[in-house]
Amino acid sequence: MTFHMILHQPEIPQNTGSIGRLCVCTDTKLHLIHPLGFDTSDYYLRRAGLDYWEKLAPTHYDNWADFLTRNPAKRLWFTSTKGERLHTQATYEDGDGFVLGQETKGLPGEIIDAHREELIKIPMPGDFHRSLNQAQAAAVVLYEALRQTQGW
Repeated sequence: MTFHMILHQPEIPQNTGSIGRLCVCTDTKLHLIHPLGFDTSDYYLRRAGLDYWEKLAPTHYDNWADFLTRNPAKRLWFTSTKGERLHTQATYEDGDGFVLGQETKGLPGEIIDAHREELIKIPMPGDFHRSLNQAQAAAVVLYEALRQTQGW
């Protein structure tokens, strides 16, 4: 079984490339929900993914509704600073998916409102009023899930 990293309308190719590399290194499936803020042939995307990009083979979706239609049974966790539950307080299972929003806006309000029980947040106690980089957040939640399920 594997985990799923779902990027909702990512905007920065370097983040998506880094997350792609993370996915290949952890046998995680990458899902990209359009519209994207870049072309998948983008130099920076490919550069960040290096030789891993060809092994990645991400699945593309026209929009959020298309993703839900094609993946109805997946158990999803939504990363957001608006969540109450820390990412370490959730209990993960093989096959879970992690949904990350746009780098500049996060997840849309309607997705957050529809999934309040599945919201997770990464603690950020520093005096900085911005969130972690999207690729860093993806690694933090994925490795916690792997620790729980694989005993790492």
